[in-house]
Amino acid sequence: MPKVLVLYYSSYGHVEALAYAVAEGARAAGAQVDVKRVPETVPEAVAKSAHFKLDQAAPVATVAELEHYDAIIVGTGTRYGRMTSQMAAFLDQTGGLWMRGALNGKVGGAFSSSATQHGGQETTLFSIITNLLHLGMIIVGLPYSHQGQMSMAEIVGGAPYGATTVAGGDGSRTPSEIDLAGARHQGELVARTAAKIFG
Repeated sequence: MPKVLVLYYSSYGHVEALAYAVAEGARAAGAQVDVKRVPETVPEAVAKSAHFKLDQAAPVATVAELEHYDAIIVGTGTRYGRMTSQMAAFLDQTGGLWMRGALNGKVGGAFSSSATQHGGQETTLFSIITNLLHLGMIIVGLPYSHQGQMSMAEIVGGAPYGATTVAGGDGSRTPSEIDLAGARHQGELVARTAAKIFG
């Protein structure tokens, strides 16, 4: 049974919702799954005034525990087409793991959210994937076996590089069932890949 970590940062709850869908898919594939978030770096008063979702149940992860997982799926919102500073600050602390090759050969994946359809979801996924590749990880995306990402009937997230959702400029759009299905599918694929490698 592979051990999978779903590691995320979410200001308003959109990425949090995807994270739990990813975890659901990984569990359905037989994995042992933990959902954890990275520390908030914004001062609490600022976060409250910006209406951040501060009541998230997931425990805060530490860099030291990453090497104890067979797979790590990383999710964060988009900031100007790249990952959030909170996630970047966390990943920037993995130099010791990199030097020891502690994550070499482990499975990785990425998921994200943006305000608009063309708000940089794919480049944000690549900004995550770039870090995971430097850490020696094997990347699993969201192939077109999740056919929902090709829908033209409604706004949908998803890309071959990972699950996504579109939050809307005011954040009012929650992840759709198609978006959540994509996240579950990616979680399942990551877990199955890890099981084949670490069996």
